[in-house]
Amino acid sequence: MRRVGLKAVVAFAMLTVAACSLPRGGPIASEIVGESAIPDDIQVTEVTRQNVTQIAKWPETGWHGHYHWFARTPGAKSRIIQTGDMVTLTVWDNQENSLLLGPADRSVPLRPVEVTEAGTIFVPYVNDIMVSGLTPYQAREKIQSQMTPIAPSAQVQIDVTPGPSNSVDVVTGVASPNRLPLSDRNVSILSVIAQTGGVSESINNPLVRLQRQGKSYEIPLDSLLKDPAKNVIMRGGDQLIVEEEERYFIAVGSTTKEQLVYFHQEHITAMEAVSLLGGLNDARANPQALFILRQYPESAVRQDGTGPTSNHVIFQFDLTKADELFGAKNFQVQPADIVVASESAVKPAQAVIALIGSMFAIANVFN
Repeated sequence: MRRVGLKAVVAFAMLTVAACSLPRGGPIASEIVGESAIPDDIQVTEVTRQNVTQIAKWPETGWHGHYHWFARTPGAKSRIIQTGDMVTLTVWDNQENSLLLGPADRSVPLRPVEVTEAGTIFVPYVNDIMVSGLTPYQAREKIQSQMTPIAPSAQVQIDVTPGPSNSVDVVTGVASPNRLPLSDRNVSILSVIAQTGGVSESINNPLVRLQRQGKSYEIPLDSLLKDPAKNVIMRGGDQLIVEEEERYFIAVGSTTKEQLVYFHQEHITAMEAVSLLGGLNDARANPQALFILRQYPESAVRQDGTGPTSNHVIFQFDLTKADELFGAKNFQVQPADIVVASESAVKPAQAVIALIGSMFAIANVFN
């Protein structure tokens, strides 16, 4: 009876050990960067606090936009007249024989006129007057001075309705997309978002995209809200789009989570990436071998240290060393990077040895 029980225990132990050698959560370090594992066209770089600053100067990857915003330079409260604006003049004159007014009139509103592509408006008895680039006050002074020879006592009142060149288009991602006239030269991007009802609640990880003069400038809403310097001043003709963040990195291996992770802020470091994934798996992960795989365009390859020597690069981190922990803290993950937490070759073996010991301890009961 004892012999049968012993055979059953040993058989169970062998099956369990065999099962332990089946699927793993990720590759071990030697399978990624072992001597026989690295093709000649893949560069392996160990990241430390000494070289992380130089690596940060290498060309960016995985993203066609950029976060280089204009300097936030507030303008004056008054607007500047631009092509396409509608200008309405009202002329006041107390002369009885005024050329512009009837005998019983003291004021006359002139028909609204659009500022031409040349920047002028037509004023009766005066002809075309250049007003583009002037404030409404400056335009009024100029028009009145040129009317003085024909109506010495005339006074001019001016009203400007902003046209497309003095408006911004809020296209999507807000409660009320609309064309918004700029009230002055000091309207910020957050002010425009607020005036159109704020960011839509249906958008996760909002990205604010400003399109200006054929170029696109992007920033996560979270970064825009936290940094007043990035709350830039809008210009006529700008287009504003709020959409979900498209940048992501991929996480595989022995982390608590394996998934595609979208950027929730402008920059994410290697250590922040590990935290976003719930940390390393205590039972499987090898903290001495965290890898980030990145593919650079051929145009980024350099031989002078200002870029990678190959377009395929594996960045390696040993999280048990202070020097490389600081490197991971300052190393920025880029869109489409693959973060790989390698499997420990020791911990599964330790688990198997402990299991075998337990099986033999149980077997001794049958002896």
